[in-house]
Amino acid sequence: MRPPADAILAAALDPEGGESLSALGGEPLMAVAVEDSAAVRQAAASLRAGAPVLVGIDTVGGTPDGIADVFDIVLTTASHPPRPWVSVGDRGLESVLSSLRGTVQGSPAAAAVFASVLRLGDQLDFEGALTLESLAYSALLGGADFRAWRAGRPVRERPVSPAPQVRLERREDALVITLARPEARNAVGARLRDELTEALRLARLDPSIARVELRGEGPIFSAGGDLDEFGQAADLALAHIIRTQRSPVRLADELGERLTVFVQGAAIGGGIEIAAAAARLVADPGALFRLPEVGMGLIPGAGGTASLPRRIGRHRTCFMGLSGFDIDAREAQAWGLVDHLEPVR
Repeated sequence: MRPPADAILAAALDPEGGESLSALGGEPLMAVAVEDSAAVRQAAASLRAGAPVLVGIDTVGGTPDGIADVFDIVLTTASHPPRPWVSVGDRGLESVLSSLRGTVQGSPAAAAVFASVLRLGDQLDFEGALTLESLAYSALLGGADFRAWRAGRPVRERPVSPAPQVRLERREDALVITLARPEARNAVGARLRDELTEALRLARLDPSIARVELRGEGPIFSAGGDLDEFGQAADLALAHIIRTQRSPVRLADELGERLTVFVQGAAIGGGIEIAAAAARLVADPGALFRLPEVGMGLIPGAGGTASLPRRIGRHRTCFMGLSGFDIDAREAQAWGLVDHLEPVR
């Protein structure tokens, strides 16, 4: 006779029947010990109904098979674990859980939507995943989490330069596209996005261009979306349409093997979302990567829920977004986010 669901859930949460790290979860994030993988699989439906964000915890470094699909993130104490596991490393399990919980509790709607979009996007093609992300992003722009973040960060007025924000250079059969807004750390505002879209569209349509390089001028590749432009759209439905029609990530994906992105310094938010769509991503050994949007009450909106999971899987993408941690170049390479390390100037 099969035990009742609540008994299975209790066993999965605490297979030893005593105090455990899994009890630290709570709403809206639940952390579940996974040593008894059979109990976890049996209780999958009950677990999924228990919290919007589920984290599996492997405290013995065993990285058990067959349970990852139940969870949004799977953490382990093992070093260099296989995909989709994330090693807590020197940070320690309690510290990592605390960071995840802080983000989820601070932006519960955004965290829940982020995890859901990644789960659903895993079943869609690239175009479908982009559309799903954009719809969810527009919805969150009208949410309380984002409004609270925007209210605490006044929009800055900055002088606008007439100079192009994206520079093109033809080198024989190659086109070099450079983000040329170093004074703003190559932040991706509407103007830079549109110029980059046109540059990538040109590369896609010109058969004489055999290779495309995407680079960033200055000390970092891109700081991501221009924070001063966040939430400025008056019509969120129209914003969704514009976001999907003027998508550098879609064009980067369509360029296929022709596109290589070179990252120095940092690729944050939209910066790594665009870069991850390239067939080849080269990073400086000192580069770092970060997804900060959930902490702002949003989710990645430049295509990251489509591009990053196709490189590192939805679990590690979810970890990046909910932890807000910097991922260094070597870890990024181990995950498959970066293809090659070399000095980038």
